[in-house]
Amino acid sequence: MKAGIIAAGRGERLARGGISIPKPLIPVGGEPLIARVIRAAAKVKATSIACIVNDLNPAVADYVRSGSWPVHLELVVKTTPSSMESLFSLAPFLCDEPFVLFTVDSVFGFESLEKFLTKAQTLNNAQGVLALTRFIDDEKPLWVRVDTRLKILAMGDSARPSRYVTAGFYYFKPDIFAMIEAAQAKAMNALRQFLGFLMESGYSLYGIPVSKTVDVDYREDIEKAETYLRETEKKCTA
Repeated sequence: MKAGIIAAGRGERLARGGISIPKPLIPVGGEPLIARVIRAAAKVKATSIACIVNDLNPAVADYVRSGSWPVHLELVVKTTPSSMESLFSLAPFLCDEPFVLFTVDSVFGFESLEKFLTKAQTLNNAQGVLALTRFIDDEKPLWVRVDTRLKILAMGDSARPSRYVTAGFYYFKPDIFAMIEAAQAKAMNALRQFLGFLMESGYSLYGIPVSKTVDVDYREDIEKAETYLRETEKKCTA
Protein backbone atom coordinates (compact mmCIF):
# COMPACT_ATOMS: atom_id res chain seq x y z
CA MET A 1 0.00 0.00 0.00
CA LYS A 2 1.19 3.47 -0.93
CA ALA A 3 0.08 6.87 0.35
CA GLY A 4 -0.89 10.15 -1.29
CA ILE A 5 -1.12 13.56 0.36
CA ILE A 6 -3.02 16.50 -1.09
CA ALA A 7 -1.49 19.70 0.30
CA ALA A 8 -1.78 22.08 -2.65
CA GLY A 9 -4.63 24.29 -1.44
CA ARG A 10 -4.17 28.03 -1.05
CA GLY A 11 -5.44 28.26 2.55
CA GLU A 12 -7.37 31.42 1.73
CA ARG A 13 -9.80 31.17 4.65
CA LEU A 14 -6.93 30.91 7.11
CA ALA A 15 -5.23 33.87 5.47
CA ARG A 16 -8.38 35.94 5.81
CA GLY A 17 -8.29 35.09 9.51
CA GLY A 18 -4.81 36.57 9.85
CA ILE A 19 -2.80 33.32 9.61
CA SER A 20 0.26 34.00 7.44
CA ILE A 21 1.76 30.52 7.77
CA PRO A 22 0.98 28.26 4.79
CA LYS A 23 -1.63 25.71 5.86
CA PRO A 24 0.63 22.60 5.58
CA LEU A 25 3.12 24.23 7.97
CA ILE A 26 0.63 25.22 10.67
CA PRO A 27 1.71 23.44 13.87
CA VAL A 28 -0.90 21.21 15.50
CA GLY A 29 0.00 18.78 18.23
CA GLY A 30 3.59 20.03 18.24
CA GLU A 31 4.34 19.53 14.53
CA PRO A 32 3.31 20.96 11.15
CA LEU A 33 0.16 19.46 9.63
CA ILE A 34 2.10 18.01 6.72
CA ALA A 35 4.62 16.32 9.01
CA ARG A 36 1.79 14.80 11.02
CA VAL A 37 0.22 13.30 7.90
CA ILE A 38 3.55 11.96 6.66
CA ARG A 39 4.05 10.33 10.05
CA ALA A 40 0.56 8.84 9.83
CA ALA A 41 1.41 7.31 6.44
CA ALA A 42 4.60 5.82 7.86
CA LYS A 43 2.74 4.49 10.90
CA VAL A 44 0.38 2.44 8.70
CA LYS A 45 3.41 1.10 6.80
CA ALA A 46 2.93 2.86 3.47
CA THR A 47 5.76 1.73 1.17
CA SER A 48 6.07 5.20 -0.37
CA ILE A 49 4.41 8.60 -0.27
CA ALA A 50 3.47 10.95 -3.10
CA CYS A 51 2.74 14.49 -1.93
CA ILE A 52 1.57 17.52 -3.89
CA VAL A 53 2.12 21.09 -2.67
CA ASN A 54 1.50 24.31 -4.56
CA ASP A 55 4.21 26.52 -6.03
CA LEU A 56 2.82 29.68 -4.41
CA ASN A 57 4.46 29.04 -1.03
CA PRO A 58 8.03 27.78 -1.61
CA ALA A 59 8.48 27.32 2.14
CA VAL A 60 6.26 24.23 2.05
CA ALA A 61 8.27 22.48 -0.66
CA ASP A 62 11.50 23.52 1.05
CA TYR A 63 10.29 22.04 4.33
CA VAL A 64 9.37 18.72 2.73
CA ARG A 65 12.63 18.52 0.78
CA SER A 66 14.71 19.25 3.87
CA GLY A 67 12.97 16.71 6.06
CA SER A 68 14.33 13.31 6.99
CA TRP A 69 11.27 11.14 6.47
CA PRO A 70 10.88 7.48 7.46
CA VAL A 71 9.33 6.58 4.08
CA HIS A 72 10.46 7.36 0.53
CA LEU A 73 8.64 10.52 -0.57
CA GLU A 74 7.98 11.86 -4.06
CA LEU A 75 7.19 15.57 -4.10
CA VAL A 76 5.08 17.27 -6.77
CA VAL A 77 5.23 21.08 -6.73
CA LYS A 78 2.29 22.36 -8.72
CA THR A 79 -0.64 24.71 -8.24
CA THR A 80 -3.81 22.96 -9.35
CA PRO A 81 -7.34 24.32 -9.82
CA SER A 82 -8.94 21.71 -7.55
CA SER A 83 -8.43 18.84 -5.14
CA MET A 84 -9.47 16.50 -7.95
CA GLU A 85 -6.65 17.71 -10.18
CA SER A 86 -4.25 17.43 -7.26
CA LEU A 87 -5.17 13.75 -6.96
CA PHE A 88 -4.74 13.28 -10.70
CA SER A 89 -1.26 14.84 -10.51
CA LEU A 90 -0.29 12.07 -8.08
CA ALA A 91 -1.57 9.30 -10.36
CA PRO A 92 1.85 8.45 -11.90
CA PHE A 93 3.13 7.57 -8.43
CA LEU A 94 0.02 5.73 -7.18
CA CYS A 95 -1.19 3.84 -10.24
CA ASP A 96 0.26 0.42 -9.51
CA GLU A 97 -1.16 -0.56 -6.10
CA PRO A 98 -3.84 0.41 -3.55
CA PHE A 99 -3.21 3.63 -1.66
CA VAL A 100 -4.42 5.64 1.30
CA LEU A 101 -5.13 9.28 0.46
CA PHE A 102 -4.96 12.15 2.96
CA THR A 103 -5.96 15.79 2.82
CA VAL A 104 -3.36 17.74 4.77
CA ASP A 105 -5.89 19.71 6.83
CA SER A 106 -7.62 16.72 8.41
CA VAL A 107 -6.60 16.07 12.03
CA PHE A 108 -7.45 12.59 13.26
CA GLY A 109 -6.32 10.00 15.75
CA PHE A 110 -3.76 7.51 14.43
CA GLU A 111 -5.63 4.63 16.05
CA SER A 112 -8.72 5.66 14.11
CA LEU A 113 -6.75 5.55 10.86
CA GLU A 114 -5.35 2.12 11.62
CA LYS A 115 -8.80 0.69 12.36
CA PHE A 116 -10.17 2.26 9.18
CA LEU A 117 -7.50 0.69 6.98
CA THR A 118 -7.82 -2.72 8.63
CA LYS A 119 -11.52 -2.73 7.75
CA ALA A 120 -11.09 -1.14 4.31
CA GLN A 121 -8.64 -3.79 3.19
CA THR A 122 -11.21 -6.52 3.88
CA LEU A 123 -13.70 -5.00 1.42
CA ASN A 124 -12.36 -6.83 -1.60
CA ASN A 125 -14.93 -5.56 -4.08
CA ALA A 126 -14.54 -1.92 -3.02
CA GLN A 127 -12.75 0.36 -5.45
CA GLY A 128 -12.87 3.22 -2.99
CA VAL A 129 -13.49 3.47 0.75
CA LEU A 130 -14.23 6.79 2.46
CA ALA A 131 -13.66 7.46 6.15
CA LEU A 132 -16.87 8.90 7.61
CA THR A 133 -17.50 10.85 10.78
CA ARG A 134 -20.52 12.05 12.72
CA PHE A 135 -18.66 15.19 13.80
CA ILE A 136 -19.97 17.91 11.50
CA ASP A 137 -18.19 21.25 11.78
CA ASP A 138 -17.70 22.26 8.16
CA GLU A 139 -19.54 24.89 6.19
CA LYS A 140 -19.78 22.60 3.18
CA PRO A 141 -19.60 19.00 4.41
CA LEU A 142 -19.88 16.12 1.97
CA TRP A 143 -22.84 14.13 3.23
CA VAL A 144 -22.74 10.36 2.73
CA ARG A 145 -25.43 7.72 3.19
CA VAL A 146 -24.52 4.02 3.46
CA ASP A 147 -26.49 0.78 3.70
CA THR A 148 -26.07 -1.92 6.34
CA ARG A 149 -23.12 -3.38 4.39
CA LEU A 150 -21.43 0.06 4.40
CA LYS A 151 -21.86 0.49 0.65
CA ILE A 152 -22.40 4.12 -0.28
CA LEU A 153 -25.90 4.78 -1.57
CA ALA A 154 -25.71 8.55 -2.03
CA MET A 155 -23.40 11.53 -1.59
CA GLY A 156 -23.94 15.25 -1.41
CA ASP A 157 -27.34 16.89 -1.03
CA SER A 158 -29.09 13.68 -2.12
CA ALA A 159 -27.61 11.96 0.96
CA ARG A 160 -29.28 14.33 3.41
CA PRO A 161 -30.43 13.69 6.04
CA SER A 162 -27.51 11.46 6.99
CA ARG A 163 -25.47 10.77 10.11
CA TYR A 164 -22.18 10.95 8.26
CA VAL A 165 -19.85 13.28 6.37
CA THR A 166 -16.43 12.53 4.91
CA ALA A 167 -13.54 12.63 7.37
CA GLY A 168 -10.57 13.55 5.14
CA PHE A 169 -8.86 10.24 4.42
CA TYR A 170 -9.61 7.50 1.92
CA TYR A 171 -8.52 4.11 0.60
CA PHE A 172 -8.53 3.59 -3.16
CA LYS A 173 -7.71 0.95 -5.72
CA PRO A 174 -5.65 2.46 -8.56
CA ASP A 175 -8.26 1.61 -11.21
CA ILE A 176 -10.07 4.84 -10.30
CA PHE A 177 -7.46 6.60 -12.43
CA ALA A 178 -9.00 5.06 -15.54
CA MET A 179 -11.66 7.77 -15.19
CA ILE A 180 -9.31 10.77 -15.29
CA GLU A 181 -9.93 11.79 -18.89
CA ALA A 182 -13.69 11.30 -18.60
CA ALA A 183 -13.83 13.44 -15.45
CA GLN A 184 -11.73 16.18 -17.01
CA ALA A 185 -13.94 16.16 -20.10
CA LYS A 186 -16.90 16.95 -17.84
CA ALA A 187 -15.02 19.97 -16.42
CA MET A 188 -15.33 18.79 -12.83
CA ASN A 189 -13.62 20.97 -10.26
CA ALA A 190 -13.59 19.09 -6.95
CA LEU A 191 -12.67 15.73 -5.48
CA ARG A 192 -16.24 15.32 -4.24
CA GLN A 193 -17.51 15.65 -7.78
CA PHE A 194 -15.09 12.97 -8.93
CA LEU A 195 -16.29 10.64 -6.18
CA GLY A 196 -19.88 11.15 -7.31
CA PHE A 197 -18.84 10.52 -10.89
CA LEU A 198 -17.20 7.24 -9.89
CA MET A 199 -20.48 6.12 -8.32
CA GLU A 200 -22.47 7.13 -11.39
CA SER A 201 -20.00 5.17 -13.52
CA GLY A 202 -20.58 1.95 -11.58
CA TYR A 203 -17.58 1.99 -9.25
CA SER A 204 -18.15 0.38 -5.83
CA LEU A 205 -17.60 2.88 -3.05
CA TYR A 206 -17.95 2.12 0.65
CA GLY A 207 -17.88 4.22 3.80
CA ILE A 208 -16.43 3.28 7.18
CA PRO A 209 -17.40 5.28 10.29
CA VAL A 210 -14.43 6.58 12.27
CA SER A 211 -14.12 8.75 15.34
CA LYS A 212 -14.08 12.54 15.27
CA THR A 213 -11.82 14.40 12.86
CA VAL A 214 -11.22 18.14 12.66
CA ASP A 215 -10.64 20.05 9.41
CA VAL A 216 -8.31 23.01 9.80
CA ASP A 217 -9.91 25.58 7.49
CA TYR A 218 -10.29 28.60 9.78
CA ARG A 219 -8.22 30.24 12.49
CA GLU A 220 -10.47 28.86 15.25
CA ASP A 221 -10.05 25.33 13.89
CA ILE A 222 -6.43 25.29 15.05
CA GLU A 223 -7.45 25.41 18.71
CA LYS A 224 -10.26 22.90 18.04
CA ALA A 225 -7.69 20.50 16.62
CA GLU A 226 -5.31 21.06 19.54
CA THR A 227 -8.12 20.43 22.03
CA TYR A 228 -9.18 17.28 20.19
CA LEU A 229 -5.65 15.86 20.22
CA ARG A 230 -5.29 16.57 23.94
CA GLU A 231 -8.59 14.79 24.61
CA THR A 232 -7.52 11.85 22.44
CA GLU A 233 -4.19 11.58 24.26
CA LYS A 234 -5.94 11.53 27.62
CA LYS A 235 -8.22 8.68 26.49
CA CYS A 236 -5.25 6.68 25.22
CA THR A 237 -3.36 7.05 28.52
CA ALA A 238 -6.39 6.52 30.79
